[in-house]
Amino acid sequence: MRNIPLFDTPGHRFILLNESGSGEEDGIRSNQYLILHENSGVLLDPGGFDVMPRVLAEMLRHIGPDNLKAIMLSHQDPDIVGGISTWIELTDAPIYIPRVWTRFLPHYGIRHLNRFISVADDGMHCEFAPGFELQLVPAHFLHSEGQINVYDPRSKILFSGDIGTAEMPGHMDPVWVDDFTAHLPYIESFHRRYMCSNRAARIWVDTVSALDIAMIAPQHGPVYRGAAVSQFLEWFGKLECGVDLMTASGRFRMGSQG
Repeated sequence: MRNIPLFDTPGHRFILLNESGSGEEDGIRSNQYLILHENSGVLLDPGGFDVMPRVLAEMLRHIGPDNLKAIMLSHQDPDIVGGISTWIELTDAPIYIPRVWTRFLPHYGIRHLNRFISVADDGMHCEFAPGFELQLVPAHFLHSEGQINVYDPRSKILFSGDIGTAEMPGHMDPVWVDDFTAHLPYIESFHRRYMCSNRAARIWVDTVSALDIAMIAPQHGPVYRGAAVSQFLEWFGKLECGVDLMTASGRFRMGSQG
């Protein structure tokens, strides 16, 4: 477990609460993030049931559950939502989830949905305290039908969910992407297979390019910063992926793309 400030100023912090070990997919480290403003916090994609105790322990170094103003769920996958029933017992914070996925919450053992705020397809602007605002940005079909990203204008960090995911070898555990060309082999296969189409990728790139982004923080793998941010956006906007690569039922053209 690591606890790394990505942005750290008096009164505002953006922290990587990073877990590794049991419960992760082969080669994919799962990240959880905590945004702090004064005494208020927002937790992003808190993770599955098995990592919940460790994420809570790391969060408690900074803030208690009573000071959480929101929990953000970027989409419906179990590595994001699996532990949410326990978080509901620990905090009264509202939980934001894409509207298209609210109907699936009962399958996680959740019967009372009054705590959940459904995020419309075009996103949402959230203000949790004076000076503490977040923008929920649509990222549909990348890879989920209702994917949302979270942009923090104070830190200029974009939490991108599965966009930017890297499949790193077990012996490698970097925090940052500084050399995009060297990082490309760890992201290409995932994005070509899991992202829906180049059209969806281009729409997302056009949307987020209007933001002032210093870092892109994905749910899996290291954080993009510096020149790697614009290099990733340029690469992803041109990528053939998903249905672009289908050649027949059950077959994909998955070769490398320069």
